[in-house]
Order: sequence, then structure tokens, then C-alpha cells
Amino acid sequence: MLRASGPRVTDAEEQQGDQREHSGEHVTESVADLLALEEPVDYKQSVLNAASRRQAEEELDAEDRPAWNSKLQYILAQIGFSVGLGNIWRFPYLCQKNGGGAYLVPYLVLLIIIGIPLFFLELAVGQRIRRGSIGVWHYVCPRLGGIGFSSCIVCLFVGLYYNVIIGWSIFYFFKSFQYPLPWSELVEAECEKSSATTYFWYREALDISNSISESGGLNWKMTLCLLVAWTIVGMAVVKGIQSSGKVMYFSSLFPYVVLACFLVRGLLLRGAVDGILHMFTPKLDKMLDPQVWREAATQVFFALGLGFGGVIAFSSYNKQDNNCHFDAALVALINFFTSVLATLVVFAVLGFKANIMNEKCVVENAEKILGYLHTNVLSQDLIPPHVNFSHLTTKDYAEMYKVIMTVKEDHFSALGLDPCLLEDELDKSVQGTGLAFIAFTEAMTHFPASPFWSVMFFLMLINLGLGSMIGTMAGITTPIIDTFKVPKEMFTVGCCVFAFFVGLLFVQRSGNYFVTMFDDYSATLPLTVIVILENIAVAWIYGTKKFMQELTEMLGFRPYRFYFYMWKFVSPLCMAVLTTASVIQLGVTPPGYSAWIKEEAAEHYLYFPDWAMALLILLIVVATLPIPVVFVLRHFHLLSDGSNTLSVSYKKGRMMKDISNLEENDETRFILSKVPSEAPSPMPTHRSYLGPGSASPLEPSGNPNGRYGSGYLLASTPESELRPRPAWPPLLQERASSPSPCRTPDLSGGCAI
Repeated sequence: MLRASGPRVTDAEEQQGDQREHSGEHVTESVADLLALEEPVDYKQSVLNAASRRQAEEELDAEDRPAWNSKLQYILAQIGFSVGLGNIWRFPYLCQKNGGGAYLVPYLVLLIIIGIPLFFLELAVGQRIRRGSIGVWHYVCPRLGGIGFSSCIVCLFVGLYYNVIIGWSIFYFFKSFQYPLPWSELVEAECEKSSATTYFWYREALDISNSISESGGLNWKMTLCLLVAWTIVGMAVVKGIQSSGKVMYFSSLFPYVVLACFLVRGLLLRGAVDGILHMFTPKLDKMLDPQVWREAATQVFFALGLGFGGVIAFSSYNKQDNNCHFDAALVALINFFTSVLATLVVFAVLGFKANIMNEKCVVENAEKILGYLHTNVLSQDLIPPHVNFSHLTTKDYAEMYKVIMTVKEDHFSALGLDPCLLEDELDKSVQGTGLAFIAFTEAMTHFPASPFWSVMFFLMLINLGLGSMIGTMAGITTPIIDTFKVPKEMFTVGCCVFAFFVGLLFVQRSGNYFVTMFDDYSATLPLTVIVILENIAVAWIYGTKKFMQELTEMLGFRPYRFYFYMWKFVSPLCMAVLTTASVIQLGVTPPGYSAWIKEEAAEHYLYFPDWAMALLILLIVVATLPIPVVFVLRHFHLLSDGSNTLSVSYKKGRMMKDISNLEENDETRFILSKVPSEAPSPMPTHRSYLGPGSASPLEPSGNPNGRYGSGYLLASTPESELRPRPAWPPLLQERASSPSPCRTPDLSGGCAI
């Protein structure tokens, strides 16, 4: 090394310095010497440099990660994911089963203390870290990084059977373009023993076998519909949010148009008010039943899509300053409003159907009574004089039924008369496929212009399912693409092709029974475990106070203390109780399914055989296995947890390197890196120290920024890291003020070329 002037440094001293620099020994003293010789920093200019650097990094980040075109597109995506088929055919059933209007009380309470806080938590971590579920939970707690992998597996299980339901809706959609509707007429003996819609569902659509053990081969019609369903989903998600975001404008809004049309049409039907009044008549005693609260918690949990990873994936494409607190409350309330709207529609239509079925019951039993009168089994004196059999009302029949039951008390059961009560028809609980493909389709056969309403209804189901499937696929593709950097289009298409071939399990003749198995058991318990661990990871391991502080920086305001207590205490406790109740329920109630017996034309509840039980347990184990596996591997250091490396996170739109987990030697090497300006402090920017006498960080300064620049001291450096600098040695001060080609003074006062 040549010196332009000043005392020479011996080769031995130079070699010793090089060895010391490249060794693993502590160099704290050298760092102190180096910082002591640094020219005083112009803090105002440093702020401008830091702002420019942040802007450049923000632009680079924006280029690397896709973003939503608008806030509306993002909100519609979250609504489309959270509002699904369960809002249409699960919530009304639970509301009817668990006390009508009284069920809304525990549902709202649990929505506030579990649903919204945990939904806000997932939105916040996704937006803060800007990664899919795997990257998010690896960042929050590396030992619990298996949470993200479990979320992906659960999304895969749900997506496999959920798209089969879309395939069923596609089949009914195309069958609706004919008049009369094909499920409105009786054709065979099996149909006469049940009903036209029931026969069409089990025999024409599913061609179902008598049990899960009887495969029966593939149903080619449903196989083709499943292929169409996966093609639609693949086209919607192949480009990520660039393609799925545009689809959401239609798939998220169209169901509300259909529900509004059905509500108006339903309210004009005879008997619709009976159904709505029956729905919202509260049975207050039900509120004390623990089972009601357990089912309400489960519905809240699944309605918002917690634990799937889709919420985190969608949120990760947001800007850093997006108000995710407002988004959480908005989407949760829209979800609840949609469930209530769907309940009104369902019970308006079911009230109409109940009146139709009740009138049919009155006519059939009136014919029995006339037969008994003609054969002198019953006396004409038992019939009230004002009763006219040609125009028999339900009130007249109820009066006649009561008289006959009182007089013929000993032999009444032999007459085989039914009470034909409207309440009995309304109390017949239906959910899931029984509601959509049997009860609702039967009601629509009595609508004027029934094909039109059928087309609208099944197109609505297709769009509801598509919105949920887009979120489910995002829960699979986003974390995998973020973590393993695989090509987006190729991986997405590969997932759809793989899922189609595995989904052939659900389109064989016994496929409906496998759908029941996956729907009831593959996701319920694993998701509760995933969400409670998410809550614990943020609130107890990462730290609620630290998380609240980061939310304050990200949002620009401090969230309510309510969330602190919910995340820290209430939500984990409620989730632990729900998980325990789910395990107990699984152990107490033997898993089974409703099988359609062709010879009897009726449903029978059957228990799963041993091999099916083994498959059911395997699904639960596979979904939860990544959590303990990753924990053990990282606990025993068999898998890297990111220590001694710079973990990249995202904060206020810029990349920030976290050195909180570096060892002392690593910190020293980090400080002495060749490009110090790439090492901004991970401390909050609101603690910035702008130097003595600084009036404003944006105030222009005429002073140069010093020879070393602002690399070691950014504007975001905390006060504790900024210490007064010793004065320059006289020789260096003289050289600094004199014109000289020397640009870099050395430690001895010389000039290094």
C-alpha cells in the first residue's frame, strides 16, 4: 500500500492489521477507533439520503411483489374468500337448530371476542411481513414454522372436495336450461318412495352406491363437471392476484344480486312470513346449552376462513400503510350480514315449501278420512258441520283431527292419520347438500318461471364456491412460491392437475361419502390447532406489546387495548376450550355418514368401516404433523431456523434487515461490512435522532456530508447508539481543510491512495 504523505506503516503492522480484520476475533476496539476518526456527520443530509434509499427500496419491493390494483379489489377478494357456501346452507341450519333468533346472541358475542381479533391478527401479520403463511410463521417463531405447512395441507384437503361441490353446481346449472325442470317429475318406484328432487339428487346426479365400501366406479357426468370446475379455478388463479382480482368483481358481487332477487321473490310467496317468523322466534333456553356455544364458535371460526392461510396471502399483497384494522371489522360484519340475509332467503323459501307440503298432507289425510267415512270406520257425526272437503283448510283439518283423536283414542294409531302441522314441516332441519340440492330445488319447482330461478341459484353457488376456492388456492400457492421461488404459472397449473386426479376419489359412485368424511373431519380439528398456535405465537412468544408497537408504526395509530387482552388471554382460552370440545366430540360420537339405500329409498346413518377410520385419522395426523416435526428439527438444530443470517422483513414499505438474532461476532462483521449503508437499524424509526440543533429532517443544508457518508449512522439509528464524536487529531483537521487529492485519511494521518 502506498502513502502519499505522512509516516509510513511497516509491513508487519499492515499484515497484522489484515490478519486481525479477517480473523474471527472481536474487533470492537478497531470499530471504536474507526468511529472516533470519522468526520462529524451532517444529520440533515443523512436524513435525505436515508429517505432516498427508503424510496428506492420501496420501489424495488413494489416491483418484486404484486399488489392489488385497488382497495376495493382487495376487500372483494377477502369477502369472496370468507363468504362461501357455508353462509348459505350451514348458518341457516344452525340458526334453526339452536334457538332461532336466540342463536344470534352467542354468535355475535363469539364473533367479537374470537372472530374479529383473530381475523385482524392474520390480516396484520400478512401485511406486516408480506409473505405467505410459511414465511409469516417462520418469521414470527421459527420453531413454530410448521404452522404454515399445516395450513397448506389443510387448504389442499379442503380444495379437493370443495371443488367437487362446484362441479355438482355446474351439473345442476346446465340441467336448469329446460322446462319443466328435470327434478320436478316422478319417474320410477324409487322416486315414488321418496320425492322427485331426492331421487334426482341421489340417482340421476350422484348415482350413489349403498355404502362407502361400494365404489361403483367413476360417475362420468360428475367427472366431466369436476374437470370443468378445475379448469375455471385454474384460469382464475394462474396469474395470481392479477387474474383472480379481476374475477372477484363478479364472483363476489353477483351472489348478493341473486340473494336480493330471491329475498324479494321469496317475500311475495305464500307462507314466506311463516318461515321467517319461525326462524327468528327466539328459544331463550337454548342459550344456556354449551353445545350451542360450541357450534357458534365453530361457525365463526370457519366463516372467516381463519387458519387456512388465504387471509394472510391476500393481505400480504397490501401496502404497508393499509388500515387492516378497518378491513377486519368491515369483512367480519359483511360476512355476518350475508349470513343473516341468506337465512332470510332460505326460510322465506322454506316457509313457502312448508305451506305447500302441509297442504299436500291435508289433502292426503282428508282422502283417508273420506275412505273411512265410506266404509263406516268413522261416523259422519265426527265431522264438524262447517267442514267442506272440497275446500278443506288446514284449520278445519286440525279441528277435525283433534275430534277424531279424542273419540277414537284407543284405535287412533291404526287410522294412520298425520297431524299436518306447519311447525313440524318448518322444524325439519336440512343443511349442506340436503338444503341446496333437495329442499331448495323442490321449492323452486313451484316458482313461476322456475328454470330462470334455478339458473340464478346455481350460478350463485358456483360463484360463491369460486370465491372461496381462489382464497384456498392462494393459501397453497402463495406460501410455496414465496418460500421456494418456484415458477408461479407452472406450479399453479400443476396444483390444479394434481388436485383433479386426486379428486376423482370424490366423483366415483361412493364419492359423496368421502366428501362427508373430508368436510367433517379433515379440517375441523387441524384448523383449531393451527389457529390457537398462531395466537400463542404472536401473543406469548413474539410478544403482544411488541406486536402492538409494530401495528402502531404500520397503521399510524395504536389499536384499541381491547385487542391486547383478547389476543393475550380471552382468545387463546376460548380456542383451547373449543379444541378440547372438538376432541371430546370426536371421541364420544363415533364418526359416521348418511347412506342412501336404494331398495328402501331412504337414508340410514352408518358408521365408517375400519379402513375408513384409519383414513380419517391419517387425514388429521398428516394435517398437523408438520408442526411437531419442524419444532423438533429446529429445537435440536437439525434444520436451520435463520440464526446468524439476515432475515428480510418489510416495514413501512421498505426492506429492513433484522439483526436482533445475530451473535456478537456477527454484529461486528455486520458493522464492518463493505457496504455499511445496507445495514439500517432495526429499531423503530420514530425514535430517530437527527443530531444537535436539527430543526427539521427535511431542512436543506449546505454542508457536505463528510468523507465517509452516512453509512454507519442512518436517520433511524436510536439515540442510544449515537454518541458524541472525539475531535479530529490536529494533523487530520489540517489535511481535511487543505486542498489535496487525498480523499481517505488513514489512521496515522496519512492519505491512502
